Amino acid sequence: MSPVLAGVLQLLALMAALALAYRPLGDYMARVYSSEKHYKPEKWIYKAIGANPSAEMRWPAYLRGVLAFSAVSVLFLYALQRAQGILPGSLGFAAIDPDQAFNTAASFVANTNWQSYYGEQAMGHVVQTGGLAVQNFVSAAVGMTVAVALVRGFARSRTGELGNFWADLVRGTVRILLPISVIGAIVLVACGAIQNFAGIHEVGQFMGGTQQWNGGAVASQEVIKELGTNGGGYFNANSAHPFENPTPFSNLFEIFLILLIPFAMTRTFGRMVGNLRQGYAILATMGVIWVGFTALMMWTEFAHHGPALQAAGGAVEGKETRFGIGASAIFSVATTLTSTGAVNSFHSSYTGLGGGIQLLGMQLGEIAPGGVGSGLYGILIMAIIAVFIAGLMVGRTPEYLGKKISTREIKLAACYILITPALVLCFTAAAMALPTPGNSMANPGAHGFSEILYAYTSGANNNGSAFAGLNADTQWFNSTIGIAMLLGRFLPMVFVLALAGSLAAQKPVPETAGTLRTDKPLYAGLLVGTILIITGLTYFPALALGPLAEGLAS
Repeated sequence: MSPVLAGVLQLLALMAALALAYRPLGDYMARVYSSEKHYKPEKWIYKAIGANPSAEMRWPAYLRGVLAFSAVSVLFLYALQRAQGILPGSLGFAAIDPDQAFNTAASFVANTNWQSYYGEQAMGHVVQTGGLAVQNFVSAAVGMTVAVALVRGFARSRTGELGNFWADLVRGTVRILLPISVIGAIVLVACGAIQNFAGIHEVGQFMGGTQQWNGGAVASQEVIKELGTNGGGYFNANSAHPFENPTPFSNLFEIFLILLIPFAMTRTFGRMVGNLRQGYAILATMGVIWVGFTALMMWTEFAHHGPALQAAGGAVEGKETRFGIGASAIFSVATTLTSTGAVNSFHSSYTGLGGGIQLLGMQLGEIAPGGVGSGLYGILIMAIIAVFIAGLMVGRTPEYLGKKISTREIKLAACYILITPALVLCFTAAAMALPTPGNSMANPGAHGFSEILYAYTSGANNNGSAFAGLNADTQWFNSTIGIAMLLGRFLPMVFVLALAGSLAAQKPVPETAGTLRTDKPLYAGLLVGTILIITGLTYFPALALGPLAEGLAS
């Protein structure tokens, strides 16, 4: 079987698995977030934190819950890393330096999981399992709560109430993420992923010396790393490491986990607003972009330019031989079109155009299908922009899901789509202008520029993957990328929740003959075009200086 055919068959198998899970999981999540019942373990949690899960919140109160919980999480994770040297199970590792501890705490709480350290050489069992793995669950659950609050904004009328943040957070963690993670961890252990609390031990001779590895609760952390679109690896090689991703089947299963909830949440959206066709339109938009990007990535990596690539059968540099080019390309697109950041190959080693596809996937806002929760609310913001553009073309006040899109809603949507590009481009410009940050680049020219552009794109969009050539473990990058991650995560949430409150307060607008049908293929095409044009106009100059210049020169 040719490598190209193998890649296509894996893609088709992945699509079939996602299709089978789409309806039951989407409907189940809608029931979870619409339920008024509280299970006994959930009641214990509410009592412990002093929350009333039945109290409805307006958007400012909901936002305060998001920010307060996240702030406490940052402080706790920072303190845990700084105290690592005196904690049991630290494997002899010292406390993490202040700037790196801040970067890591911001990263995992912001669902970015950017790592400027070698996991197996820096973090002990307590920090890995009690700190990082816990944030993998709750940071994903926070994203889901914000998405559900926006959906309620569309579904409700004449009220400013969006639900209860604490109830949504606990339900998302206990009823959705935990059960799937338990099953997924068992699958990964069966595939060969490790799950233990072993200490450091020698595994044999390597390059004239001994090689040492430590064990860990890898399978359980790996599954939520993918399911929650987190991405931080237990080991520095991330999902290219055989302890995390042992076989081609486990590789395909991990891609399935990455895409599972973001795609299924479109069904949840349709069910909660009472119109499944609206969910299908959003799903179609996500699916078209995802399949298109995957096809482009496979083409760029299989294209035979030059005798070396012809002899190898494609761009094999940086690819794990257990998976091959096709599976690596599928994984790469899945991780950059979501906010996952996990890698089973080194993105810096992709072709120039392949690196550009990875960058563009993140710069779209990671909405095809995007991160857990963040993908849905990101594409709904774009949906509002699309109906606004359609309204301008026909001279009619735009409407979406029975809600008028007025000046206030457009201002909030515009602020949402502007904040991330501003962070990416301003930080990139500063790093290129100052003398010290440029010393971290391992490559000159266009590829070196791409390394820095990729770092801030990944941080501000809460992705977490990296062009491996950049040395990001410096005070400048630890601090600035940490700031970009926090601002890129929580500032957009402010605008999303304010928009949700504005929509929930409106009265429904009856549908007329002039209403734009947003559940039709024509609108899905308009939405795809809006996403690509807005992103292209924003980032094209930067992309032209980096991956496009590199790709055209090769």
